[in-house]
Amino acid sequence: MALILDLAVQAAQMLLVLALAPLLTGFVRKVKARLLLRQGPPLIQPYRDLIRLLRKDVVLAHNASWLFRVIPYLIFAATWVAASLVPTFGTGLMFSWTADLIAIIALLANARFFLALAGLDVGTSFGGIGSSREVMIASLAEPAMLMIVFTLALMAGSTQLSTMASFLASSEVGLSVSLGLALIALIMVAIAENARIPVDNPATHLELTMVHEAMVLEYSGRHLALIDLSAQLKLLLYVSLIVCLFTPWGIAPSGAGAGALLLGVAAYLVKLAAGGSLLALFETSIAKMRVFRVPEFLGAALMLGLLGTLLLFVAGSH
Repeated sequence: MALILDLAVQAAQMLLVLALAPLLTGFVRKVKARLLLRQGPPLIQPYRDLIRLLRKDVVLAHNASWLFRVIPYLIFAATWVAASLVPTFGTGLMFSWTADLIAIIALLANARFFLALAGLDVGTSFGGIGSSREVMIASLAEPAMLMIVFTLALMAGSTQLSTMASFLASSEVGLSVSLGLALIALIMVAIAENARIPVDNPATHLELTMVHEAMVLEYSGRHLALIDLSAQLKLLLYVSLIVCLFTPWGIAPSGAGAGALLLGVAAYLVKLAAGGSLLALFETSIAKMRVFRVPEFLGAALMLGLLGTLLLFVAGSH
C-alpha cells in the first residue's frame, strides 16, 4: 500500500509539471500585456495552441531524415523527465534519489544537442544560424551551471536536490554572499537557456536575432506541439529550480502526510506566480541586447558562479 501511495505522489508531480507548464507561459504573457496596458491573450491560450497544432497534419521537407522526425519526441522526453526530477511540492519522493542536479544538466544538454541537430538536418540557412547560436550559448551556459552546482554542493555537501533543499531550508544557512552570487548567476543562465529577453525575444521571428525559433521553423503539427511544450517545460523547470533551491519554504519533507503535500502544492503555485510576475516585469523593463553581447552576459554569469565557489574555499580555509 505504501508503495502504491509513493508511486501516486510521484506520478502526481510528473503530471503537475506537465499541466502547469503551458499555464506558466500563458501567465507570463498575460502579466506582460497588463504591464503594457493591453488586454493580452487568455491564460489558457497556450493550451489552445497546443491542441490546434496536435490536430494539424505534419508537413516534412523532402530531404528530412528519420532523425528529424524522432527528435521532437526525444526532446520532450528528456525535458519532461528533467522537470519532473526537480522537487516541487515535496522532497524525498520515490524517484528523488535520481534528482541529481548534474543529471538534470545532462538531460537538458542532450535535448539541446538534438535540437541543434534538427536545425541542421534540413539544411536551411535559418536552421544553421539558430543551431550555431544555440551551441555558442550552450558553451558558456553549461560551465556557468556547473559552477553554480559546485557552489551549492560545497555548502550542502551533495548534488542531490532534495538534500540541497532540506539543507537550505534549515537554520544552519544564514545570509551568504556565495548563495547570492549563485542565485544571480542561475537567473542569468535561466534567461539565456529559455531564450527570454534580453538574450532573445520569444514573441518575434526576426531572422537577425532569433535563436530558438530559427531551429524549429521547419516543424509543424504534432512535432511543433511537442517542441513548444518542451520549451514551456524548460521554463517551468528553471523557475522550479530557483524556488526549490533558494526559497524552499513550504516544501513537504520526506514522509509527510496528505495535508503537508497539499500545503506544498499551494506554496509551489504561489512561488510560480511570483516567479512568472517577476519575469514579466523584468522583460517589460529591459531592451533586447545584440546577439554579439550574449557571450558577455553569460560570461558574467560564469564569473559570478566561479566567484561564489572561490569565496567558499576562502571562507573554509580560515
